[in-house]
Amino acid sequence: MVDRYAVIGNPVEHSKSPLIHAAFARLTGQDMTYERILAPIGGFGECVEQFRSEGGCGVNVTVPFKEDAYLYATHRTARAELAGAVNTLHFREDGSVLGDTTDGVGLVRDVVSNLGVALKGKRVLLMGAGGAARGVIQPLLDEHPTSLMLVNRSIDKVLALAETFPGIDATGYDGLNGQSFDVVINATASSLNNDLPPLPENIFSQGALAYDMMYGRETPFMRFAREQGAGAIADGLGMLIEQAAESFFIWRGVRPETAPVLASFRAA
Repeated sequence: MVDRYAVIGNPVEHSKSPLIHAAFARLTGQDMTYERILAPIGGFGECVEQFRSEGGCGVNVTVPFKEDAYLYATHRTARAELAGAVNTLHFREDGSVLGDTTDGVGLVRDVVSNLGVALKGKRVLLMGAGGAARGVIQPLLDEHPTSLMLVNRSIDKVLALAETFPGIDATGYDGLNGQSFDVVINATASSLNNDLPPLPENIFSQGALAYDMMYGRETPFMRFAREQGAGAIADGLGMLIEQAAESFFIWRGVRPETAPVLASFRAA
């Protein structure tokens, strides 16, 4: 019997995860299928239960259900506990459900391995205080940057995160005046709304990386970074593929090579 996996979200029809995992399965010789499941708001648990009862082996979870997945899991990894959210559920043979989050490791692998930008000793600015930002804080700290600054329109939210993650700094956008950073990461929803966070000019140090978690098009943040002379500009496609590879490893025990998959998606 072929092993079944899926991505659950609302909306979910746009998800590239089925194509990515199909490519991983071909590369690694794994006998599996991967589908999309549209769950109604408030109906996440019922959809997961039905998929499990039909023989499902695991799911990826996208918005708005990552907190629901956190509560659904019977066991969670340390990084999922810190993130307060889960994007990968593994249905184990003993009936337990492992919850993990792979977004942070996906971001770090894309930046360090694919883009060749070391984070150690760098000044890093992370914009946002929602789930996307929270999920990548600890993996970024694990790379030992000189500093990790969180910025958000609502200062209360980043101050709360600073209490959870010792070693980070927090400020509002006004507090960025006169500062510059080696890596600037946009984890806000601004790009979805075709908006630009209120960044001051000269925020990018010489040769800085500007990274937007949004993918598929040039965003206002990416245009701003180009106008400001950032050394490198990247979208979040590599992060998407790298976090998927980590989920694949959790489920199958095999780590797929991501470079050919990323290259094919870029070409497409």
